[in-house]
Amino acid sequence: MGTGPLAWPLDFRSHLAVVVLHYGDPRRTARLVAQMEEGLAPGVVRVLDNAAPMPFAGAWVRLSRNLFWGGALAWSVARARQEGFSHLWFLNDDLTWMTPRPIARAWARLGEISAAIGPVAVYSPGFTAHPYHPQMVARRGGGFRTVRFCDGVAPLLHLDFLASCGLHWEDNLPGYGVDVVLSARAVDLGWQVVVDHQLVARHVFHASARRDPGFLEHAARLEAAFLTRHLGPDFRERIQCWSKEVHEHSCTR
Repeated sequence: MGTGPLAWPLDFRSHLAVVVLHYGDPRRTARLVAQMEEGLAPGVVRVLDNAAPMPFAGAWVRLSRNLFWGGALAWSVARARQEGFSHLWFLNDDLTWMTPRPIARAWARLGEISAAIGPVAVYSPGFTAHPYHPQMVARRGGGFRTVRFCDGVAPLLHLDFLASCGLHWEDNLPGYGVDVVLSARAVDLGWQVVVDHQLVARHVFHASARRDPGFLEHAARLEAAFLTRHLGPDFRERIQCWSKEVHEHSCTR
């Protein structure tokens, strides 16, 4: 798929699969879907019900078991590729958008940014706050920034990039840390990783995970082992250094 300004398709529908991962409160998921589909035809957003305790009525697919974040992403990637999409936008259900019409806005911005800096492997909105990765916080009035890695709250992924590197999530089912390793590979492979100041969301971290006693502690142990295997025993220091590898860019228009 070309990244020049004339080659970028204006209509996202044949190119971008939008999947919201439902694992919590159906009312919360419904609010997010309604917000994302504002001004668009119904059904643009697909809800993947990750065997949630409270099912989502009208889900695109309800999985027979909880695949957690990593497995659900892998499932969605395979399905999007099978259906011929070039990109997948994979979103947690506990987001609230600050920017109107986020789907159309994100697709237009991705086209503009790709034309300006080259192919983008991972595109993410900026966030009003982030307790772990400061490079994910949106800068008011800014354009966009290229970063060394981004988190997995709402990554818009180029499927050609994923085909070139894989996900490697199988030994870390909850998926914490998979997003860091995945997006960090992009720069090594000649792709860009982008956080857009012009597309902003608010995220409630671990809204559902906190309800499962012991889950966050278990996930943290798996994350530490996963990051040690992929980044080395000094992974905390590496991630802290990477979070400072930020290059600010002006608006593309």
